[in-house]
Amino acid sequence: MDGAVVRAVGRLTTRWAARAVTDERGTVLTAAGVWPLLALLADGAGGPARAELAEALGIPAGSAARAARDLLGALAGVRGLEAATGLWTRAGLPLEEPWRARLPEGARGVLSGDAETDAGTLDAWASERTGGLIERMPVAVRRDTLLVLASALALRLKWIRPFSPWCPELTEGPWAGREVSGLYRETALLDRVRVARTPAGPVTLLEVVGDTGVDVHLVLGEPGAAPGEVLAGGIAAATRTIPATGASLLPEGEPGPGLSIGTVASSSRQPRLSVETVAFSMDADHDLLRQAALFGLRSASDVRTGHFPGISGTPLAVGSARQMAVARFGAEGFEAAAVTAGGLGAGCAEPRLAYRVRHAEARFHRPFGFVAVHRTSRLVLAAGWVNDPDIVSG
Repeated sequence: MDGAVVRAVGRLTTRWAARAVTDERGTVLTAAGVWPLLALLADGAGGPARAELAEALGIPAGSAARAARDLLGALAGVRGLEAATGLWTRAGLPLEEPWRARLPEGARGVLSGDAETDAGTLDAWASERTGGLIERMPVAVRRDTLLVLASALALRLKWIRPFSPWCPELTEGPWAGREVSGLYRETALLDRVRVARTPAGPVTLLEVVGDTGVDVHLVLGEPGAAPGEVLAGGIAAATRTIPATGASLLPEGEPGPGLSIGTVASSSRQPRLSVETVAFSMDADHDLLRQAALFGLRSASDVRTGHFPGISGTPLAVGSARQMAVARFGAEGFEAAAVTAGGLGAGCAEPRLAYRVRHAEARFHRPFGFVAVHRTSRLVLAAGWVNDPDIVSG
């Protein structure tokens, strides 16, 4: 993947996460699904809209379409990740051929003008492209909708080392007394846990390795630290934008949030990392126009005039832009999906303990963040915040 594009997607992820994550509820977002659509819009935009989109993207508008096409192609090559785009236009809407030619391969369709029919078509595409994780298109087709541009990403992976179910008794923090669905595992690889120094304070990261070249990093900050800032710091550490120190080099004591390190008696010479966390499931619906400036859509959403002469001779403005996203983290693996769309319209026995070994314990017993990262490119595929873990079923 192009390093400049990976960094640009990472910057958009960080800025979005810092604003979207709050104490109120958990959320999940995928800037990797938004960025290509903004790039394709930038390619056909003019005037202030073109400049604002380029600024949000972090690359010149003139190279945006090629970058979007290359990014989507690279995403499609990641094992366990499905990536797709779609374009639907109202019959009779003329499209500029140069813009159409630079679009990535994907679905092409015609909007009938009948809201129920068009909704069924778009919902079916979203469900099919995400394997049923997302069942409907996030934008509604209205009478004045002339064009819908959408992307879909669906990620599924299995852990190299699964977790075991665990029934924790939480006595502190917002989850105290709740019967949460706990997960536990041990490993000799101490440096799966690291601590980074961020503007939000120290942050503890646990790297959970997937079988497809994608890993999920759990991110825990200090109690009282702003969730958005903690997640932003975790993204920087997970993508190696800032350094983090592995548990093998950290001092004994409590060198990071939820992390303790000491020396214990053991039947093995190997060090030991114990992890306690929780399963979680969440979904989110983001209205991108509520933060239009962040996504470069402030001018583009002004329906009093057209902003995309490179797309069509018919004046077009962004009437809606939304993302629906889901994430599931369990004992066996992780899955996440996002559909992003923009609508353009007019306007047991005790062993013998013979050794003394280093023992690290990482406990994610209160709200924390997560970041799914492609291992080789460091591209962030999904990020979010866990306010409510899964509860024990039955």
